[in-house]
Amino acid sequence: MTVTLRTEEMILNVGPQHPSTHGVFRVILKLDGETIVEATPVIGYLHRGTEKLAEDLTYTQIIPYTDRMDYLSAMIGNYALVHAVETLMGLEIPERAEYLRVIAMELNRIASHLVWFGTYLLDIGALTPFLYAFREREKILTLLAELSGARMTYSYMRIGGVKWDVPDDGWLGRVERFVDDFERALEDFHALVTGNEIVQARLQGVGRYDQETAIAYGLTGVNLRSTGVAYDVRKAKPYSIYDRFEFEVPVRTEGDLWARYLLRMEEMEQSRRIVKQAVRQFPSGGEIMARMPKLIRPPAGEVYTSVESPRGELGVAIVSEGKPQPYRIHFRRPSFVNLQLLPKLLVGQNIANMVAILGSIDIVLGEVDA
Repeated sequence: MTVTLRTEEMILNVGPQHPSTHGVFRVILKLDGETIVEATPVIGYLHRGTEKLAEDLTYTQIIPYTDRMDYLSAMIGNYALVHAVETLMGLEIPERAEYLRVIAMELNRIASHLVWFGTYLLDIGALTPFLYAFREREKILTLLAELSGARMTYSYMRIGGVKWDVPDDGWLGRVERFVDDFERALEDFHALVTGNEIVQARLQGVGRYDQETAIAYGLTGVNLRSTGVAYDVRKAKPYSIYDRFEFEVPVRTEGDLWARYLLRMEEMEQSRRIVKQAVRQFPSGGEIMARMPKLIRPPAGEVYTSVESPRGELGVAIVSEGKPQPYRIHFRRPSFVNLQLLPKLLVGQNIANMVAILGSIDIVLGEVDA
């Protein structure tokens, strides 16, 4: 006689203080043994009401709030807001300011991906890559601190330009030396991690979804490009001066953790290329701010613009009544949108894969909750 033992389903809380959830985040798991039967994300622990607060702030006062959404790529959050306001006002931005913006944003994109690379390898059990990644990130934070006066929450962008000009003590030369050295650092990362058979076996074939699913869930960034869709806002809807630079939009078709790992590694190389071109094309003179009124009052109307953040399409919708404060503002936050797929990805997975799958989505909880 064969006796089959059945265990009861168990409810397990992961978080909200779990170190591998990339912020204050909770997932309620229903388990059958070690298999995930149901997963329910619980968000809101970092909610600060940014969009509602913005209704009582001038447009310039909103800029620091964008630093604190995706705090790993605050330069890009700054730009997303000022770009929307500038579009509504029909402003023409000085060329020198645009070059400074691109250099700052692409350095910040590399720094953001380095945090993902280091912490993701920690998530799946490797310590050394984290140390290498943060060594390179520290170099970027030093450069951005010299430019803006801050290490993470920059508030560097201004409506009409940027806050400060390039430091006159050889800063551009240091940026160029960094991107040259970073090419070798990337080679070291690939030698240490990408070629590692254990990492490949851990990531390949796990957390897979197809192109139809990605589009249905509104995924953007690496989470979409890993299914074969070559959508990057910098190419699809060019903004700033991105049309002046040669760079590729990396694409994979496997749709698994391995594809998303490889894409983020390749995106660091493409950002490195953009920064190098921007430094070499940097104008020798010019203004860093357009002529602006002391009190900014965009005309009445509506606008939606978007930029490519490290996590996907970051959009800003503004409704203006011609006043110094917006009537309504809304941020399309890619971390929030991409996180929708998590419950679907986790069902049927072994619990050991949960943190690896969550980390591959690359969320920042400040942006999820806003």
